[in-house]
Amino acid sequence: MSISFQVESIRIGSGNLFLIAGPCVVESEKHAIFMAEVIKGVTRSLNVPFIFKASYDKANRTSIRSFRGPGLAEGLRILKKVKDEVHVPILTDVHEAKDVAKVAEVADVLQIPAFLCRQTDLVVAAAMTERAVNIKKGQFVSPWDMKHVVEKARSAGNDRVFVTERGASFGYNNLVVDMRSLAIMRKFAPVVFDATHSVQLPSASGDGDHAVSGGQPEFIPLLSRAAVAAGVDGVFMEVHDDPKEAKSDGANALESTKLRGVLKELLAVQKAVAEAHNTP
Repeated sequence: MSISFQVESIRIGSGNLFLIAGPCVVESEKHAIFMAEVIKGVTRSLNVPFIFKASYDKANRTSIRSFRGPGLAEGLRILKKVKDEVHVPILTDVHEAKDVAKVAEVADVLQIPAFLCRQTDLVVAAAMTERAVNIKKGQFVSPWDMKHVVEKARSAGNDRVFVTERGASFGYNNLVVDMRSLAIMRKFAPVVFDATHSVQLPSASGDGDHAVSGGQPEFIPLLSRAAVAAGVDGVFMEVHDDPKEAKSDGANALESTKLRGVLKELLAVQKAVAEAHNTP
């Protein structure tokens, strides 16, 4: 896989590990800025390129009662403030083609959610903005079929496309990660590993009237290390200062105080693999 491209000062697909991280959803202006500053402080000290992630609208929450975010206008206002004040590139989800142009005015990377990865009009619209596009592999899609999704985006004349592995459905309320998928997809695009959604237990918590997703965050470091050893280009993590109080996906988020330790392990794994490849 030889395709690489630039997002701000970050070279995607260059062999240097980068991080996409932030809270699942924009909870408030103050919290978004705070989390961006915390994560930037950690990544800058370790020399890890960083893209801030938060959603202005989570349109695929399990329950109608779940918090979705501040919405398009307010969410983009907050994300622009994060970008301007913290000086980090921004990634956010787009769920409808009609919103793409407005989101592209703020976001450096447009993300296609896993459930929507086969929505041709959405994928093409995102690619036509000429922004970088991150397509999350659906829980129901094989890694080799993601090549067709990438080709949809590239048909719009945009080669700045990468894909993210977030696990495959394994029966009900469970996900597993096939590490072979990382190598398969990297043949046709740069690949990111989503370490936090991969430990999600979809719709497996709460009661019948207000179901929410559970998670096993204790496995985030383990799966991240395996993915880096497999040769991914980047790692995606939902990071929160207080996961128990997070308004979305707290059960599978990484607590921010643990981020430095996890990243140090990932850098050590990447270095060890590189040294092994360079040893006769």
